Amino acid sequence: MIFHTKSSIETISLGEKIGSLLKPGDILAMTGTLAAGKTTITKGIAKSLGVKDNITSPTFCLISEYEGEKMPLYHMDVYRLEGEEDFANLGVEDMLYGNGVCIIEWSEKVKKELPKKSILVEITPQEDGSRKIEIENWNNGKIDWNEE
Repeated sequence: MIFHTKSSIETISLGEKIGSLLKPGDILAMTGTLAAGKTTITKGIAKSLGVKDNITSPTFCLISEYEGEKMPLYHMDVYRLEGEEDFANLGVEDMLYGNGVCIIEWSEKVKKELPKKSILVEITPQEDGSRKIEIENWNNGKIDWNEE
């Protein structure tokens, strides 16, 4: 599935639509360049899960845990990790196989450690400032998104 958003507000809105269809145990493996919009779309997902906290990129703390009214959100940024072994050593199994949603930014660095059921989300900034958001391995129903 391919979506296009024209602003950060639209990217957050698409995140809300995605988040409303997520189930406990879902993992979103995100890829995209620096400032592509990974954290922006995560803000929408968090909102739909009932997270009240302000969502920021966990670049320096690696993992941010948020309690949502619907379910927990585990937001990971693995940009600073050396590779899969560092990821495994973080002890993320409870999060990957738990009752919340995991979002992993820069997931290409730890791809071999992720379950095959992971939902792949690639965000690509376009020259006009819009975002192309490609989702693969999605089995959670239709994402109701009407592009203008």
